[in-house]
Amino acid sequence: MEALPNSWADIQPDTIYQSGNGLLVSFSHEQIQLGIKYEPSALVTEHLELCHYQVCGYWDEEDNFYEEITLPSPLSAELAIGAIGVTGKHRWIKLTFDLKADNQDGLNYQEPQKIGELTLTYNENLEFLDENWRLDVSCPLLIAKPQTQD
Repeated sequence: MEALPNSWADIQPDTIYQSGNGLLVSFSHEQIQLGIKYEPSALVTEHLELCHYQVCGYWDEEDNFYEEITLPSPLSAELAIGAIGVTGKHRWIKLTFDLKADNQDGLNYQEPQKIGELTLTYNENLEFLDENWRLDVSCPLLIAKPQTQD
């Protein structure tokens, strides 16, 4: 099984690839052309810059609320899963990225440290619809501000 290439231009139609998360994926020629036209790395970079590398109002998996989480910058985002869906007359594009931070502030990691995932959903006109963050709030590279008790 081939690993999923990092570039849409390197993906072959109707070939089954294994994503970084171990999922098996395949793309049609039309999906690949859309991927090339709308390069995911540019979309996620734009999104991170627009939110100023901050997440406001985040609930973690243990139902703890954080008023604000500041992400490290620079931050790399690798496409883990890409999907194009159709529901009735509506089409959407969903892109899930692994968020990784390089060694910062004297922390000695050999490889970039995964700090979480970001899923972005767009309509067929590439208009933003939704975001879903899954962050490792225990990671020392994140600055997590928990909700204060009044």
